[in-house]
Amino acid sequence: MSQPHYEQQYLDLMRRVWRDGDERIDRTGVGTRSILGATMRFSLDDEAVPLLTTKRVYWKVAAREMLWFLTGDTNIRELVRQGVHIWTDWPLDAYRRATGEAIDREAFEARIVEDDAFARQWGDLGPVYGAQWVNWPRYEPVGDGLYRKAGKGHDQISDLVRAIRETPGSRRLLFTGWNVAEVGRMALPPCHMTYQFQVANGKLNGLLFQRSCDLGLGFAFNIFGLSMITRMLAQQCDLEPGDVVWQGGDVHLYLNHASLVDEQLSRIPAGRPKLRINRRPSSIFDYRIEDFEVVDYTPQSHIPAPVAV
Repeated sequence: MSQPHYEQQYLDLMRRVWRDGDERIDRTGVGTRSILGATMRFSLDDEAVPLLTTKRVYWKVAAREMLWFLTGDTNIRELVRQGVHIWTDWPLDAYRRATGEAIDREAFEARIVEDDAFARQWGDLGPVYGAQWVNWPRYEPVGDGLYRKAGKGHDQISDLVRAIRETPGSRRLLFTGWNVAEVGRMALPPCHMTYQFQVANGKLNGLLFQRSCDLGLGFAFNIFGLSMITRMLAQQCDLEPGDVVWQGGDVHLYLNHASLVDEQLSRIPAGRPKLRINRRPSSIFDYRIEDFEVVDYTPQSHIPAPVAV
């Protein structure tokens, strides 16, 4: 008897959330159906990557975002230069509310790219993801119980690579973006917040805990990002990639995604794409988008749906 397609667990979860989820008004005002707690597991053996096949996933956008995180950058300017728009809506919304100007996204992004001062003022997202991953703030005492930020922050990613190599049996092989002291300054607090890794039988397994998951739109990028960084870490540490495990906290579908849900659940998953890394750079920070290649990926058509901001 053949094994179910790896994507079936995702479709089953989508059906469960849409059918049984608690309907509520959320932060965005759009409304969701939500459950608490879900787990999925995918194999990375033989270059496998759990890209969704029931709709097209623009994996290069997810890959560019992951590489951007690893630079520690928190300004959308470099993403926009690469044609990546997934972070623009938050600063655009802030600009519209602050100025009252009904500027469209294309014009806003053009100003971000062309105007240094404008990009500094309106393109920064606060200390999101990459800032915490590679530059988690350190503090030093200045007297009377007061502290100040001290120089270069803590680089969790470099420490992780070193720990995987030197202490592979450790239960502390992880990094996180949830810095309680700085959450209030972030355009969006980290959803894919904590990554943990395990070395077993010469393979590197990766786990992501995601406190909040937009199952209709965000998940496809999140599982690709987990698979990608697990593969990168495995390569840097002379290991084979094993499994990736995704754990969702608040797993939800937006109420205005009904057509997406109906269409996607009507489709049958097929195919087994592969993710190849065609070069081994000198460090985890030196990968380029050209190093990654997805083959044997023949998805069904894209399913459009609005993003809730």
